[in-house]
Amino acid sequence: MKSLFILLLLLLQGCSSIFFFPMQEHVLTPDKAGLKYADVKLQTPDNHQLHGWLLPAQGELKGTVYFLHGNAENISTHLQSVYWLPKKGYQVFLIDYRGYGLSEGDPELPGALSDIKTGFNWLTEQPSILEKPIFLLGQSLGASMGVHFIATTPNAKKHLSAAVIDAAFTGYSDIARHVANRSWITWSLQYPASWLMISGYDPIDHISAISPLPLLVIHSRDDNVIPFDHSKQLYSKALEPKLKINTSGPHTATFNNPKNRTALLHFFERFTTKP
Repeated sequence: MKSLFILLLLLLQGCSSIFFFPMQEHVLTPDKAGLKYADVKLQTPDNHQLHGWLLPAQGELKGTVYFLHGNAENISTHLQSVYWLPKKGYQVFLIDYRGYGLSEGDPELPGALSDIKTGFNWLTEQPSILEKPIFLLGQSLGASMGVHFIATTPNAKKHLSAAVIDAAFTGYSDIARHVANRSWITWSLQYPASWLMISGYDPIDHISAISPLPLLVIHSRDDNVIPFDHSKQLYSKALEPKLKINTSGPHTATFNNPKNRTALLHFFERFTTKP
């Protein structure tokens, strides 16, 4: 009950940090999962040091996946979504937004979007990476921020071969309203909470600008964190070329299912040449 009141207070302040629940401690490192990796340290334009991992592909390199994780914990707990990709020939770059893991600073939306751009700029400065396709894969908050990043960043559309958004939401005010609606205590304040939420970054307003970059939209019908209807609305607003896959299972547990892994690989394989 106390957490609901805290949440509501933050919502009513229009504070974008309500969407971020970072953890500094690493639960595991890639070597514990049998993976080789390199630590990557980057400096943001506002002088925060960011941390990420580069997981090299095993065997012939097919491409690079730039992975944007969800709003909780850090890259060590989201590793499970992508640890299997190096064995399939895809190297993976995971980055922690400011305030997460070993990345400095306090998490908030404009800063996190700047961090995503910093990570992508580093990728595109690596000649060996540019020799193969680059794919963006975002989940939950990472997917939602990824939409805005691609739509507003010419360098992203220039270098990406395709984008994948898994369990994205339509807008920040929509999620604020959804959270407030979950309890009878905060139900009557759902609309005031949404009106005061940060604006200008909503995926629903930007997703059409991703085109002509190919887009794959994934969402589980069982998602109890972000309503499945959000993906339907996003897909409707997106322009061609686009593809939608409806899955089942918990929020962002998509790639625990071998069928979903295969579907993702098939999507990647359609774009085997540099954009």
